[in-house]
Amino acid sequence: MPIHQAGQNDALGNLSVEVGMTIVLSRHLLPWTEQEYFALGETSVPIELLDGSLYVSPAPTRRHQMISGHLSTELLGSADAAGLVVLRAINLRLRPGRVVIPDLVIAEAGDLEALSLSPDEIRLVCEITSPSNAAHDRVTKMYYYAQAGIEWYLLVEPEGPVLQLYHLEGDTYREAATAAPGTPLVLTEPVNVTIDPRDLLPG
Repeated sequence: MPIHQAGQNDALGNLSVEVGMTIVLSRHLLPWTEQEYFALGETSVPIELLDGSLYVSPAPTRRHQMISGHLSTELLGSADAAGLVVLRAINLRLRPGRVVIPDLVIAEAGDLEALSLSPDEIRLVCEITSPSNAAHDRVTKMYYYAQAGIEWYLLVEPEGPVLQLYHLEGDTYREAATAAPGTPLVLTEPVNVTIDPRDLLPG
């Protein structure tokens, strides 16, 4: 079923997306294929392929981007030590016809030129919620990531910020830890690092 939001495809698959200063209108009958999705190329806003429909999110706020950048920096050294990489806003192909763009992942190094990653390459996936699509991260994506078998899910609530770490048990995520400013999150898997949420919004 298509997901309807401003700037997203309608029931006929019409897509209106702002790319730079140009509004691109593409008439298209559902469903969208992966080939057509990847043919869109780079856009100014994140576009995900969810079972034949396109899901378009607004560009992230400054707060969102600052948290993403600082969190990436906090994880980088420990990921390097574990032989892993930290990647932001990459294509993650959960299954045929389902390609999402998480805010951040810790992954195996893999093919540096690959267009997308697969779930078996991902050690931890992270989403930073936004006012316009918080339920998408808290419910829909959490379910998708669990279905794909990704072991660790880190959900970041920008207000605070607050970090919620989930571990996959069977086919369901269970909360493993919660951290707020002044109460650090201690990770031992998939990397060893301690993160104080207040360091994600310095100043």
